[in-house]
Parts: sequence; structure tokens; C-alpha cells
Amino acid sequence: MSGHTGASTRDDATDDTHAAVTPLPTPSAQLDAAVQRVLGADARLRESQRDALDGLRERDTLLVARSGAGKTAVYAISTLLTGRLTVVVSPLLALQRDQVTALREAGLRAEAVSSARTARQQRQALELAAAGELDVLLLAPEQLVRSAVIDQLVTADVGLVVVDEAHCVAEWGHDFRPDYLQIGAAVERLGRPRVLAMTATASPHVRDEIVERLAMHEPRVLVHDADRPNIWLGAHHAATEPERDQRVVAWVLEQEGSGIVYGRTRTHVEALAAALADAGRPALVYHAGLRAADRSAAQDAFLRGDADLVVATSAFGMGVDRLDVRFVVHAGPSPSLDAYYQEVGRAGRDEEPATAVLFTRPDDFGLNHYLRSGGGPKPETVRKVLRELAKEPATRDELVERTGLTSRTLSRVLGALLGVEAVHPDGDLLRAGDLTPARALKAVTERRERLQEIDTTRVELVRTYADATDCRRRLLLELLGEAHPEQCGRCDNCEQGTSLDVAESRLRTGEHVEHTEFGTGVVSVVEAERVTVLFDERGYVTLDTTIALDSGILTVVPGPSGAAVVGDAMSEPPVAEAGAA
Repeated sequence: MSGHTGASTRDDATDDTHAAVTPLPTPSAQLDAAVQRVLGADARLRESQRDALDGLRERDTLLVARSGAGKTAVYAISTLLTGRLTVVVSPLLALQRDQVTALREAGLRAEAVSSARTARQQRQALELAAAGELDVLLLAPEQLVRSAVIDQLVTADVGLVVVDEAHCVAEWGHDFRPDYLQIGAAVERLGRPRVLAMTATASPHVRDEIVERLAMHEPRVLVHDADRPNIWLGAHHAATEPERDQRVVAWVLEQEGSGIVYGRTRTHVEALAAALADAGRPALVYHAGLRAADRSAAQDAFLRGDADLVVATSAFGMGVDRLDVRFVVHAGPSPSLDAYYQEVGRAGRDEEPATAVLFTRPDDFGLNHYLRSGGGPKPETVRKVLRELAKEPATRDELVERTGLTSRTLSRVLGALLGVEAVHPDGDLLRAGDLTPARALKAVTERRERLQEIDTTRVELVRTYADATDCRRRLLLELLGEAHPEQCGRCDNCEQGTSLDVAESRLRTGEHVEHTEFGTGVVSVVEAERVTVLFDERGYVTLDTTIALDSGILTVVPGPSGAAVVGDAMSEPPVAEAGAA
């Protein structure tokens, strides 16, 4: 299933893709057969795949594994082993389409429920799922919370709920895609099947957010090597926006092979594409302002190799599995380093040398602060929802009718209220909690301010990366929770000789510390003279290591047990490798 480039899917939910697939008996004696069906006759499970499958039937699992690690195969194999329905929450229509195609090619009965399907096709897919005639059903979070969808799925034999691209729970859950925050309640309605959350990169803070917001129960958190050593990393600075974009265009003109150029906004993308065309290198354009058909045509052309260059907003990328992308360039910073590394990971999936370069100007970071500082639901809207729930419990559909709010606005309000436990799910009903409306509104405001403060520090970390003179790979990987004390030798700073040896530092990545003002935190990045700590309430803070430790402001404290599992460091015995004797 890896390396799939996106053939067209069939539209009729009654076609021959729904011929029955004989469930494979468990346990490990039939694992080889499932692996061969999904990955091919000579395939072997990778370490990350084996770890995720091990114990998935008993525990919720968060799998963090780099791009190209075959995460989709994990739930495909698990589905074959259990013979039960898997529900996949997938964020983008194009990604759903490609996943359906890949699953069908592996012999699984797969369908999607989305706005790209007709009402009849959606209804047929749900009926097949309820009748046990479907193996995998893909949908967006907005579909999962619909009463018509969840009511059908309640009658289905759902054995696993997969949240693909799970970093979206943290990146988009505040405002942009608030229905992500209600996946946990949907899982409860489905009878608490196992949850598998998957993402290519997630810092410790993002991992905590995913676990909390999905209401995962005592999950196994598997963190595998995120390093992509074949990707060379670099950054360049400019004083003004025109200078930055001119340097981007000049740099792209010097590159060979296929590439992705990320712009900040739709207008910026159009301007960059025009400048590249004027310079003799035309590019495809992709952003959310285009018609869905035009977006699909652009993505398909790039995946097929009909075009080698695309200029896009961050909407382009998830599920883009073209193996030979030789460069990814950002004309301005991503809103977080997690997001940046996700986008960088679209280069060099064939393991051949690739390049990722970031171009910035000082004012770029102010725009990122603005983009991450949404105002949240209005107080009167929050009060309106609470007043209705105080009268009597209600379903989402009933709340839409009784409040007069749009479904999207209601989702934002419910996401905020569920986050402070001012509202509780009870089957298909929502009930008011014990907080008074005034206390609930105060809790919502305080939680939002805390999240915004953390978001602000995440933007500043991108500035730290852009301005760094130390090894860029070390900074990236340590913010993602991996110790990486050695210089990488594959970034501009290592080549220029400015990277430092921090092997003898007094602190280590992952150590738990306490600050006299900021409270408890975890060491995220260790540099020669500085340390960046992720504090529970304050977010990321960079400190002078010597001053902080010698003054007693910062002290090392014992960390909690049962943190993330890395690689094979699990207490349970590993699943045997497919193909092993």
C-alpha cells in the first residue's frame, strides 16, 4: 500500500468491491497472510507497524512514525485479523479517496462517506457498514458527529476507530475543525472500540493534546524515529516580502526534479506561481479557494508526474505520496515546528537525497501569531447553548434547531464546553454539567487564553529554528521528543561549522524540571548555552542553562512513570515479523 499515487475510485457503493472478505483467524499464526495481502508477498512488517499491532486489541494506541512508515497498513492488517469494521476519521477528501483506492487494491471492502458522495451513495455505504458488508469506512470528523451517520454506526460491529493525521486534533481542534474535539464522545456512543491515532510527527505537547482530546483510555504511546537523514535542511532570511519571494523564485529555478513550494495565503500562492511562470518555470496552483474539481485535477497531475512543481497553501500535502519529490521550500514559516516537519516530510520519500529550505522575513511571525489567535465562540452563544441544555438534555440536531445556530458554530461551542467539562455526552444526548453558566464561561475563557499562550510559544519556536546557528536537525528532532545530541552533518549550519557539540550539557532532552515561576516542565531542546523547556501552563520557554541551574530557578525533578514507548521498549512481547521462520 505504500507509494500509491492515487487512481480514481469507483463511485457506486454496490459494485463488486463489496464481495465478502473472509476474516483471518488470530493470533499470530495468520499474521503473515494478512501482511502479504496488504503489503505484498515478500513484505515484512516494519518496527513501527509491528509495535502498533502488538496490543492494539487490548489498548488504545497513539502511533507516531515518520512519513512513509506504512501507517495505513497497520489498520488494514488489524481489520483483516479481527474481521470487524474499522472506522477511519480522515481529514481531507483527496486523502480519503486515495485511501479507499489503496484499501480496495489490498482486497478490503472500503467506502467513504463525504460531501463528495451523493446522498444515495452515503446512505448505501452506511447500510453496508451496518449490515457487516464493509471492512473499512472513511469519513471526516464533521460526518462522524452527524446523527444520521452515528445512528447507523451504532448498529454496526465497529472494532476499531482510527484517527488518521491525528496532529490535526491539536492543530485544528480549537476553531478550524472543532468536530475533532467530539470524536471521543462518538467513540463512547459506538461502545468504546479501540482507538488508533496516527501521525508522522508530534511533539510531547501535541501527543498529550491528542490523548486528552480523543479521550483515549490508558493508551500505549509509540514514538518511532522521526529522523529523515536524506533531507538536507536550511534556512534563509530576507528583510522584506518582495525580497523573500524573489529569493524563493531564484532558488527554485536552480533546482532539478519535482518540488513543492508552500505559500502563506491564497493570494501569496497565486503571486508565487505567476512569478515562477514569468521566470520560465510554470507550476500548478493548489489552495482552498479553488473549485474542488480544480484542486483534485492539480493534485492528480502532480501525483501522476504530469507536472513537477506545485505552489500551494498548507491545504496541499496530507496523503500526497509522490516518492520522488526532491525539494520542499517554504516562502514563510509554518505555524508550528510540528506542522513544518509534516510538510518537510513530503520530500524524499524514496529515501534519495532531498532538500527542505525555509525563507523568512521578520514580519512573517507576526502573521502567524494573528492566524493562531482566533477569538473563540462568543459569550452569548455559549450562554444560549447552556440555557437550552439546562432545560433538558438534547441531541446535536435538536440543539441546532432550538438555538438557531449553524452546525459549525454549535461545534465550536460544544468543543469549548466539552473541554472544560461544562457539557457531558450521554449516548446521543448532551447534558449540562455542574458548572453554572458564569463559571462555565470563565473556564472556557481561561482555557482558551492558556491554549493561545501555548500557541504563541509554538510560533516563536519556528522563529528559533529559522534563526538557529546550531544543528537544525537536532533542534527539530528534540522538539519532537527525540534525543539527538550529535551534529547531523546534513544542514546548512553543520556545513558552515556553526553547529555545537552539546553532548556534555548539564541537561538532557526529556528530563523533567521545575521552575520557580513557571512550574513543572519537560526539557525539549538542549543547546550549548541554552535550554528550551515545555512548561505545562506556560508553553515553550528558552532559558540560559548556567544561570537557570546555578541560581536554583530551574531544578531537575523525577519524571512520571509510564511515558511514551519508543521502539521496542514495551512490556508486552512483540508480534512476530511477517515472513519470519
